[in-house]
Amino acid sequence: MSASVFIHESSYVDEGSQVGAGTKIWHFCHVMAGAVIGERCNLGQNVVVMGRVTIGNNVKIQNNVSVYEGVVLEDDVFCGPSMVFTNVLNPRSHVSRKDEYRQTVVRRGTSIGANATIVCGVTLGEYCFIGAGAVVTKDVAAYALMAGVPARRVGWMCQCGERLPESGAGTCARCGSTYERTGDVVRRTGGPR
Repeated sequence: MSASVFIHESSYVDEGSQVGAGTKIWHFCHVMAGAVIGERCNLGQNVVVMGRVTIGNNVKIQNNVSVYEGVVLEDDVFCGPSMVFTNVLNPRSHVSRKDEYRQTVVRRGTSIGANATIVCGVTLGEYCFIGAGAVVTKDVAAYALMAGVPARRVGWMCQCGERLPESGAGTCARCGSTYERTGDVVRRTGGPR
């Protein structure tokens, strides 16, 4: 483990986990053996990262989030306070379902709002935005803005975090990035890095 990693004295990082340079792990966290955490990540208070979890670089996980086995967080993902990942569709305390964990993939740049729930087995497209309290039960398109229970697309978001025109095509008023839409697919076509 790199000397530039900060681990608060109240946290546990199990042997057999990997934590990248510049990562900060704050109060009362537990990173279990087999977890892989990239560089420059920030784990807020009371975060649990199970084994067989992969977290990319520059990921921010706010307080009270459990990242269960089967979750993959790509680079630049934001997980808001107390948001929830699941890993089994039909849990029962008296039935072991460890062989039924479903993979959940959160693509680069995605933001997940506070208290949102991501039901296992879905893929969240790059730079999508999941509103606070939303319950995601299906795959989400890149750049989609999702809200509600169950979550539905209510708009489109620029990768800088500003809302795009209703059509999903056009220019971001904040950063000048341009987008085009074909059917339900929005694609960034240019603009600043």
